[in-house]
Amino acid sequence: MQQVVLFGRVSSTNERQSFERQINDLTQLATKLNYRVVSVFAEKISGATKNAARKELLNMIEFVNSNQIDKVLVTELSRLGRDTLQVLQTIEILNQNKISLYIQNYNIETLTPEKQINPMSQFLITILAEVARMERKTIENRLASGYMNFRNAGGGVGRKAGFRKSNEAMKDQYTEEIKMLKKGYSFTHINQITQTNKNTLTKLKKLFID
Repeated sequence: MQQVVLFGRVSSTNERQSFERQINDLTQLATKLNYRVVSVFAEKISGATKNAARKELLNMIEFVNSNQIDKVLVTELSRLGRDTLQVLQTIEILNQNKISLYIQNYNIETLTPEKQINPMSQFLITILAEVARMERKTIENRLASGYMNFRNAGGGVGRKAGFRKSNEAMKDQYTEEIKMLKKGYSFTHINQITQTNKNTLTKLKKLFID
């Protein structure tokens, strides 16, 4: 019997939403497919929130990587988040650990029974990746335009001279990164989850781990 975890999410901006329906639907699906549900993870948070601030998502990733889990079940891809790039990064982490993502509304898995990339899911992911690239390009263009307009209007940019973030502030801001460093996660793995650059991770390791 394959071991699975369930993951649900609803937006924190809608007080009437509950992830109970998602979990019930996934539980019924698991029963129908003869899967053994090992654990359930659910969060009430905006899908646009960065992965590094989504403790339940990070807990789920850590759990499936540390246990004999075959699949993660979600009702739809957006339950992993609304930021396409971050969703793709989460899928890539699962793929690297040979853990399939089962997307209920598409009735599709990211891996085949042989733990290889599913061509159909890869096609879907490729489309999403292109959408993410277009979104990032649009945002970059807007930021560049706003930056130039601000500079042309005489605005100053950059940190104030002498500014240096305190160690306590660093510890508060990068709590999850520090936890992962203490558990021996590689810089590359942490960067994939949180997008924290390697220079910052090096500094965190020097301050709080070494």
